[in-house]
Parts: sequence; C-alpha cells; structure tokens
Amino acid sequence: MKPKKVLMVLMGLEIGGAETHVVELSKELHREGWDVAVVSNGGVYEKELTEAGIRCYRAPLHKRNVFLMLRSLGILRRVIRAEKPDVIHAHARIPAFLCGLLQRQMDFPFVTSAHWVFYVNGFLKCIANWGERTVAVSDDIKAYLIENYGVPAEHISVTINGIDTEKFSPAVSGERVLREFGLSAERPVISYVSRMDESRALVARELVEIAPRLREAIPGVQLLIAGGGNVFDEIKAKADAANAAAGENYVVMTGARTDINEIVAAGDLFIGVSRAALEAMAAEKPVIVAGNEGYIGLFDESKLKTAQENNFCCRGCRQSTAELLYVDIISALLEHSAEERMDLGKYGRSVIQTYYSVGRMARDCEDAYRAVLAEHTRVVLSGYYGFRNLGDDAILLALRDRLGETVPGARLVALSRSPDETREKCGVEAVDRFAPFAVRRAIKRASCFISGGGSLLQDHTSTRSLLYYTALIRMAKRYGKPVMFYANGIGPVEAEVNRRRVRDVCEMADVITLRDAESLDALREMGVQNPNICVTADPVYTMPEGDRTRGQERLRALGIPADRPVIGVSVRFAAGMETNTAAFARFCDAVSASASVVFLDMQQSADTQAIAAVRAQMMEQAWTVSAPYDPVAMEDMLACMDAVVSTRLHSMIFAACAHVPVLGVVYDPKVSACAHALGMPLAGTLSGFDADAAFQTLREVLDNRAVHVERVDGAVALLRERARENETAFLSLLEH
Repeated sequence: MKPKKVLMVLMGLEIGGAETHVVELSKELHREGWDVAVVSNGGVYEKELTEAGIRCYRAPLHKRNVFLMLRSLGILRRVIRAEKPDVIHAHARIPAFLCGLLQRQMDFPFVTSAHWVFYVNGFLKCIANWGERTVAVSDDIKAYLIENYGVPAEHISVTINGIDTEKFSPAVSGERVLREFGLSAERPVISYVSRMDESRALVARELVEIAPRLREAIPGVQLLIAGGGNVFDEIKAKADAANAAAGENYVVMTGARTDINEIVAAGDLFIGVSRAALEAMAAEKPVIVAGNEGYIGLFDESKLKTAQENNFCCRGCRQSTAELLYVDIISALLEHSAEERMDLGKYGRSVIQTYYSVGRMARDCEDAYRAVLAEHTRVVLSGYYGFRNLGDDAILLALRDRLGETVPGARLVALSRSPDETREKCGVEAVDRFAPFAVRRAIKRASCFISGGGSLLQDHTSTRSLLYYTALIRMAKRYGKPVMFYANGIGPVEAEVNRRRVRDVCEMADVITLRDAESLDALREMGVQNPNICVTADPVYTMPEGDRTRGQERLRALGIPADRPVIGVSVRFAAGMETNTAAFARFCDAVSASASVVFLDMQQSADTQAIAAVRAQMMEQAWTVSAPYDPVAMEDMLACMDAVVSTRLHSMIFAACAHVPVLGVVYDPKVSACAHALGMPLAGTLSGFDADAAFQTLREVLDNRAVHVERVDGAVALLRERARENETAFLSLLEH
C-alpha cells in the first residue's frame, strides 16, 4: 500500500505544548508508515523532525499580519501543489484560516486540532475555520467549540496529548543539565517548563516570587526554570535579583530548550501544566499541576478525574497563587517522605501508560483522517440504472450498502437515465447518463470509476450500449482515474470489432471482478491478459433477505390466496419469447391447478408486455406484482413463494436469497450460470420452451422442496462470501 501523505501546518516549532504535540504526532505517524511533511515558521524542534525523516518548510504563520499571511498563503499553495498531500492537518487559528481559504479552491481533505480555548470576538469568530473534522485535546475544548463556534458535535473527536514514554522515562538522566548550569545533585531541585509568554508565565512569576521563602524553608533548594518567550527577560531580571540577594545562582532560567526530558529528569519535583506536566509524570516525577488557567496542585489519584476533564490544563479550577504553590512545594519536599514521592511518581507514569500513549494520539488522528478521506472519495457508478429494472437497481442498492460500509462517508454518484428517481429510490447522488458535460464533470472529479455490475459489456441487445459503456471507461482512464469492473457479467459478444473493444477496455482496467466463471472464460477466449481479474459473485447476494411478514401483507392486498402454494413466474421478451407465449401460458395453466401463479414484473414496460402476452392466452386466473417499484418490496414478496420460474437473473437471485428454490429459463448464459452456481435444475430455454417438461421439473422440485432449499441456502452462503470479495478489490482500487 502506498503510504498516505499528511501535511501538518502550524505556527512555529519553538517550545510549547501544541508544538511538542505536533512533533510527537508527526514522528509517530511517520513510524506507522505515513509520509509526513510540516509547514511552520520554524524553530528549535525543526532539527528533530528533519532527523526523523520529516520534510519541513518555512512560512511566516506565527503572526496576524496581513502581509505575512498573504505570503504564507502563497507558500502553502506551492507546498500543497508540490507535496500533493492526502490530508492537511492544521494546528492553531492562523494556519487553519489560511488552509481553509485554500481548501475552498483546491478541495483537499482538511482536519484541524484544537489545543486550547481562545478569546472570542466577532472578527476572530468569523475567520475561524475548524475544518471538516476537528480533533480536540480534551472534552472541555470540545464543549467550547460546540458552544462558541457551532461546530457539530459529530465532527469533533477527542484525543489526548500523547507522550513518548521512552523519551520521558525514569531511565533518562539529568546529570548533564545539572553540570551545564552548575547545580548540585545532592541538593533538591524544582524544575519547571513553560513558554515564557504573558499568557503562559504566571506560575513562573510566582515561583521566582517565592524563591527566597523556599530557600529559607528548604535548605539548598534549587529552581530550574526552562522556556523562552516575550516576558522571559522580565522574569529573568527578577531571578537575577533573587540570586544576587542570596549570593548564589539557585534560580536558573535556561531559556528555550529542546532537551526537556533531561530538564525534567534533573528535578526532584516538577511544576507545570498540560503536556509538560504529563511528560514529567511519564518520567516518574511528583508533579504540581498549575498554570495560567488554574491550579490543581500536587497530583495524586484523587485529582485524576478533574485533571482529565480539562486535559491537565486546570481550566475551571481555582486560580493559581504564590501561596498555594508555596504550601504544596513544602508539603511535597518536606512533609512527604522520599518513598511517598516515589509512589506519586510511579502512579503518574501508570496514568500516562494507561491513558496518554503517543500511539493512541496517532490512532485518534488517523480516524479523523479516514473520515475526511472517505468524504472526499467520490465513486462514479456506471450501470443500467434508472431504467426501472429491479435487478439493476438492486445492484445499485447493494453497491450503495457495500461500498458505504467499506468506506463510510464515500460519495457515490450513479450515472442514471432517471437521476431524480435514482436519488430518491436508491439514496445516492445521480447524474443524467445522457448529459455528456455532466458525465464528464462527474468523472473528472471522481476518485475512481466503477463499471457494473450487470452484463454491460455485451452486444446481444445492441452494439450501441456496448459503445456507451466502453466510452465511459476510456474517458475515466483518460482522466487518470482508477477503474474497476465490479462483479460484471461478460458477453455474449459476437461481433469481432466489439470483441476487440471489450478486450481493449479490459486491459485498461485496474481491477476486474466477475460474477461467474463463465465470464472469465469469455474474457480469456477474447484474449484478455489482465492479471488483476478474479471471480466473485453478484453483489445482490449481499442484500438482506426478504421480510415474510411484509411480503404476506403485500400479497394479501393484491388478493392472492394464502391457502395454497404460490409460484412466481418471471418472463421477458427476448429471443424466442415472442413465439413461445402459448407454451408459457400452458405451463402456467398447469401450475394453476394446484397453486397460485404470480407474475413478477421486474422491468416495467418491458416485462409488462411479456406478462400481458402470456396472460392473454391463459385459461386460469393469475396475478401480477409490479408495484411498488422497489427491489426490497419484491424481495419481501418472493420470500413468501414456494418456488420461482424465471427468465430474469435477478429474480432468481432474489428468490434464492429468500430461501426459495428457483428454476431458470435460459435466454442468456448468465441464467444457466446462476442455476449452476445455485445447484438448481433448469426449466428449459426461452427459444424452445417445453411446457410439459418444465412442469415436471417444477413438480419434482416442489415434491423435494426441503432438499432444494437446503441446497440453495448452502450455495447462497458461499456466494455471499464471494460477493464480499468485491469489497476487498474495491479497497485495493482506492489504494491504487
């Protein structure tokens, strides 16, 4: 399978929770086989991504400056055209806004992540774009998106801040960091990590504020504060003042760092929020969870539920204060024993291993990617749709259900003679098959093209229809679309020029599934060498079996007696039928002596004429079921019958799926192929129909009905499994 390609778009790659989230997600997706590229303003984590084999591009996505945003828009457009990603995943509002503008023009699958809650005003609310799917990193952010931006709940999935438990582990040493900053491993170290921006640095300020008191209460205490930002200089000046007053550098401000795992490892107690807190927990450090949004305190089992509800961001909790921080630090380092601190650390790591794995974070995003990819999967279906043929429209219903289950959300577009009716009856999009510009537009926009099912490639009815279907296949290939023949029946194809046409388009197809072995023989006999051919079964075998209760109600409404057997008869005008209506009439009269004959109008107008011709020559009463025009309703009524005698392939399949014995009357090889697959006898041929022989065959079937039902049921179970192989072939087509 070709790796799927995702383009991550974020503001920058400097120190920060969202940035680290993207780095870990990108690396994990890369390990799982995704082809990942990243667009950002760059930063300290760019080197880590590049070393992991992830391509990085630069764009000034970090500021709400009109000129920079226009420049970023141009860069993004060029990167998207060059990379051709399957999915674009934007993080933060500026990247999401710009990607949203391009998505309207370029029509790519678009996912965003919501890492935080943002100030909402009229302008920012208007420009916000949350993509076709949004991944929120906590339940409260999901609720925020629904309430403030009206994002549909079903379009939001909730993930976690996945933590690399090998990178953040108790096995990691902090000795190098301690040596770098002249700190002693023999004295207690409090470590803190956060971006030093106005919106994030409250607790850093509080730590520096209480540093002198901590030094008095905890002899030898050292503070290791990591992170850079727009208030770093201000806070460092205060730290320098505290150091000067103490006569030693016990408050260390490191600035922006990428070795956060070693910073965490250097400490005996960690203070922070969100991802930083989770990383420290993974390293088995006792953690005080505190940040600008609020204060949870020293983390233990009693605080798990609260912390999970706000993704360890403290939203909705009490405000952090210097006094709260001081009390909890004293408690952790002086009132808790070393063993108790170790237990807190082990519990924290167990929480990460249970709830916050990088693998789960990647799987959550992959689910969102699959959802939008499915919605951008447009499948054009070419078949004999919209002609009021119950068999072919049953194929369309089966395709709708099977493809819809295989790729949930995929858009199916049927080329139909009656698009409005097809949309209403079959629940798929539809295009007028005789509107050339609409057909071309549908194929150009398609992800793939499906021909089938049914017997489309044949010249038994006319060469014109064969030319139509082969022209569509050629058009799809001309536009570079993968082509599948879905459970096709092939032939008969008699004219040599038509055999060449069929051979040519079969060699073009990417995947071919055939509904019977006879069709494979026909292709090989024409010289088709395409290796991607397999024999499956008609998709109608996968439809739900008929409902006898509904069927009995319909038959009763037609006045059909319920106190005697019911025999279904399907006739059509084809070669030989015109001269054999009298023979069919004699057969039906013979059946009527002991059963009710019910004609099955499978294609309105065409079958209606054949049924009328036979009934006109009958002496006995008979009934016709022709309404409502609905394959499911026909299946329900067939489920109530004792046997079916049919010239129509799909009335045979309907009946077999409803546990009813079927006898085919051959006018086309597909009828005999179906009877052979079901293990059922034939009732003769259309061109030489023998009423007496057909009646005797029917009599034998009815006398041994239980045996024949068991045989049919076994065959249908096998054919249903084979029909499912069409779905596997369809997935291989999409991968192609």
